[in-house]
Amino acid sequence: MKKLFASLFSCMLMLTAFAGNEDYPIGARSAALGNASVSLSDLWSAHHNQAGLGFVRDISAGVSYENRFLLKEISVRGGAVALPIKAGTFGLCITNFGYSQYSENKYSLSFAKAFSNKFSAGIAMDYLSTKIAEGYGSRGSLVAEAGIIAKPMKGLSIGAHVFNPTRAKISAYDDERLPTIIHLGADYLFSDKVRVAVEAQKDIKYKAEFKAGLEYLPVKELYLRIGISTNPTLSTFGFGLNLKNFKIDLSASYHQTLGISPQLGLSYSFKKAKKEIHESEDVF
Repeated sequence: MKKLFASLFSCMLMLTAFAGNEDYPIGARSAALGNASVSLSDLWSAHHNQAGLGFVRDISAGVSYENRFLLKEISVRGGAVALPIKAGTFGLCITNFGYSQYSENKYSLSFAKAFSNKFSAGIAMDYLSTKIAEGYGSRGSLVAEAGIIAKPMKGLSIGAHVFNPTRAKISAYDDERLPTIIHLGADYLFSDKVRVAVEAQKDIKYKAEFKAGLEYLPVKELYLRIGISTNPTLSTFGFGLNLKNFKIDLSASYHQTLGISPQLGLSYSFKKAKKEIHESEDVF
């Protein structure tokens, strides 16, 4: 049954002929929170909202793998690197969706700068490519992203992000364009142990999606997370382990028809500059 589903999915993708290139979310922490991540500041901001990189103080790198609905043919793989320098933080992010017969790739180079402890802005340039086997070929497009994060009061972060504001064209035929997606959200740190995040996402052609998640820190090294999202309706959960410089994140999302999608994330911080961490930054 799974092989049949994968084959049908592949046929559907080929029939749409390059209409893909969705901005697939990556990162197990974000996934466990229902992907309510536009206001978070961590390594995976290189994908979700580049402004978050402005608050990243350590050289960091990580990888992520999502086995969508337990079908390797539609899995999502990703990797990210954050490189802080005096002027700001550079980010590099790569994602891959699909398998040998159909794949979508995103290569993103970003830069973010925190103008104070309370405000950061970031931009990215992406190269998106779609490849279909059996003689269909491949095609690519350049896409821009931009975002901001504001921290107007202690514990509160507000983020906004736009993907593909210029509505980049993917094909001259029928004026086919990549999706333009807007994110707006916030998270609030109620205490050193509890964070709540909410987000609205709007593809300009489709109904808005709403996301929410809760992160709880029962002990110093362990994080427990739950979340929900709409369009489609997903229930999410997961946990994280913070082993000094090394982090392990596990999550799963559940769709009532298609089933479960587990995700694993591994990341490493190459140094800890605790003296540079400010009160307004993420402590999780």
